[in-house]
Amino acid sequence: MNDPLRLGIAGLGTVGTGVVRIIRQKAALLSARAGRPVTISAVSARSRGKDRGVKLDDYAWEDDPVALAQRDDVDVFVELMGGHDGPAKDATEAAIAAGKDVVTANKALLAHHGHALALAAEDAGRVIRFEAAVAGGIPVIKALTEGLAGNDITRVMGVMNGTCNYILTRMQSAGLPYEEVFQEASDLGYLEADPQLDVGGIDAAHKLSLLAAIAFGTQVDFSAVQMEGIGAITIQDINHAADMGYRIKLLGVAQMTGRGLEQRMTPCLVPAASPLGQLEGGTNMVVLEGDNVEQIVLRGPGAGMGPTASAVMGDVMDIARGFRLPVFGQPAAGLEHAQAAGGSTPAPYYLRMSLTDKPGALAKVATVLGDAGISIARMRQYDHTGPNAPVLIVTHKAGRADLDRALEAIPRLGVVTDAPIALRIETA
Repeated sequence: MNDPLRLGIAGLGTVGTGVVRIIRQKAALLSARAGRPVTISAVSARSRGKDRGVKLDDYAWEDDPVALAQRDDVDVFVELMGGHDGPAKDATEAAIAAGKDVVTANKALLAHHGHALALAAEDAGRVIRFEAAVAGGIPVIKALTEGLAGNDITRVMGVMNGTCNYILTRMQSAGLPYEEVFQEASDLGYLEADPQLDVGGIDAAHKLSLLAAIAFGTQVDFSAVQMEGIGAITIQDINHAADMGYRIKLLGVAQMTGRGLEQRMTPCLVPAASPLGQLEGGTNMVVLEGDNVEQIVLRGPGAGMGPTASAVMGDVMDIARGFRLPVFGQPAAGLEHAQAAGGSTPAPYYLRMSLTDKPGALAKVATVLGDAGISIARMRQYDHTGPNAPVLIVTHKAGRADLDRALEAIPRLGVVTDAPIALRIETA
């Protein structure tokens, strides 16, 4: 029998506990599929005495994850602590320096330091695997690096944060305002300790930057992701979008354009009948488009103990079988820093504003839009009883820079009661 693959697991939260449970419950199956046993040598976490619902007595304990990463009886360091600096980064660097392979679910770490870590790992002849860092149980990293290796990827698009999708779909199904559903999600434990990581689009943008690097053969550039959260979305926006045949999603899009690499994670209207439009609850969906495969859609749970631990184990099993790839699908030393597009591809936009109910107000807004080169495709004014009139405008395709100039000028007209809201309409 071949020697076992020995793991050191740092982080025993939901995912780490799930990995331990899989290894304990499925030892024979894992051994048969890998051709060798997969075992745990040691673990590390912040609290040693906490009851995690899984037996840990069989494993050595390290209070310091760096010490765990350097143990002689660890072949693969499994980093499940989270955070883009501090112990996670220190221990990962220590593991690579000590000649260990790394499996991680830490999208923030790789979004901020992925290229440097990839260079260090590949120089040392080690691998870093991170399927669990993007879209939970969906094998999107394997799809890009393996299944679609014969394609030039033209676009990556998807819903990559289950919490935001839960909030937006719950608002629509229950007719509840954002603030109430946000609190509900918090009470259910769906939100990160810092909620802005979820509702601000940061978590999903981390994931998009990793997919873009793989898809387009570039260095990870999280700082270039255009990012906007869902906090400004109202129940009125949800209902207005539904009236027009759309649903609102926090949508990530990455594509290489003549201007450079476009990466954006923003709320968008998508057709209600499309796969993305029909996506409910905390589920994730990633759409991959290539020159040969055309389009494939991957859908599944984006978080949770089982799905994320499953993704971690997929990476562990590849290492156990001897399957090794460069971290981002191509040697890190050859990855170039892509020029950021500096804007987004033209698209139609949904505009929502509240106008003072007096003659000429709408004409003034239309003039400002026209002066910016933006034409109106349709407009709707809703019934009202007060002094202000809710107005919706859908534009023809427009550049975001032109739209921003108009949005900056409209409040100076003295005919709107608050700043207009603009949401991109993603039709393809």
